[in-house]
Amino acid sequence: MPTLTAKQNIKAIVSAIQAEERTLRTRYPILNQQNGIAMVILLLSLSALIGVASLYYFAVIPAWLCIILAAFITSISHELEHDLIHKQYFSDRPFVYHFMMLTVWLMRPNTVNPWYRRQIHLHHHKVSGTEQDIEERLVGNGIQSPWLRAVVVTDGLLGLLLNAKRFSREIKGFTFLQVFNAGFPLATAYFATLYGVIAYYVLQFIQPFELPKWGAELLAVAEFLLVVLVVPNMIRSASLNLVTSSMHYYGGVSNMLEQTHVITSRWFLPFQLFCFDFGRTHTIHHFVPNQPFYIRQLISKKVRPVMAQHGVRFDDLQSLKNANHYPDKEQVSQK
Repeated sequence: MPTLTAKQNIKAIVSAIQAEERTLRTRYPILNQQNGIAMVILLLSLSALIGVASLYYFAVIPAWLCIILAAFITSISHELEHDLIHKQYFSDRPFVYHFMMLTVWLMRPNTVNPWYRRQIHLHHHKVSGTEQDIEERLVGNGIQSPWLRAVVVTDGLLGLLLNAKRFSREIKGFTFLQVFNAGFPLATAYFATLYGVIAYYVLQFIQPFELPKWGAELLAVAEFLLVVLVVPNMIRSASLNLVTSSMHYYGGVSNMLEQTHVITSRWFLPFQLFCFDFGRTHTIHHFVPNQPFYIRQLISKKVRPVMAQHGVRFDDLQSLKNANHYPDKEQVSQK
């Protein structure tokens, strides 16, 4: 049997993905109501987040449960944003479209705004695997040191500060202020809340002091936000950043087959929970970008064997030791 070219393998994978989607939509015609489904998911997610926060406020559930539930809920809003970036919903109704973009940002305030992210994400599809891929590099892709990667994965602002000089040299058009300002005002408020509470307790540990009434009230609000929004999004974003920066290759990439590998390892299951199974489904998105996230989830089990058959690698966690570099062609051919 003749060896297929990269182009032929890519075509076979794309055809399989599209065929599975057509079959699914034919079997369940409701899936064609894309706008309605997206709006229902958004409103249910927002209501669930508000509901969980209310249960915590009235002491019905403990803080740890509120954090876990909120982290899972906000992971859904990330998937919605991803689809909105690709204009999957309400592309012909700007008011509704931008309302949804704003809402998913409010639910995930530790990110840059969705309109800026749309720019860098569409650019990501063009330059995936190269030093120009600012979106992936901002979350840890291509970093050799596990300690620096850990910092970048868990704290986007600190990671940006540490890598700003290097990015300025290597990424065309990058400026620290452009990325920093893209988070204003929500990400600014998020990190001010996080670091403000940390600073307060550090100072209390060093030298205890009593807050005035207004200070105590402000602290109570900050601690509430910490439980219902700040820590959940820290868990969500750290999980997503770890998975995405682990599965995207950096360097040695020459075609779409080499941009990502699929992560199914059980070691990543806790993180997959808080990024909506990103590691097992995101590679599908690289082949067919214009597809709702729930479709990817529904067809992934059938599509993964096809991707493996046509050259997509699975669980290539060794690449982390080489700063995500795609394995040399000689190494690939020996396996």
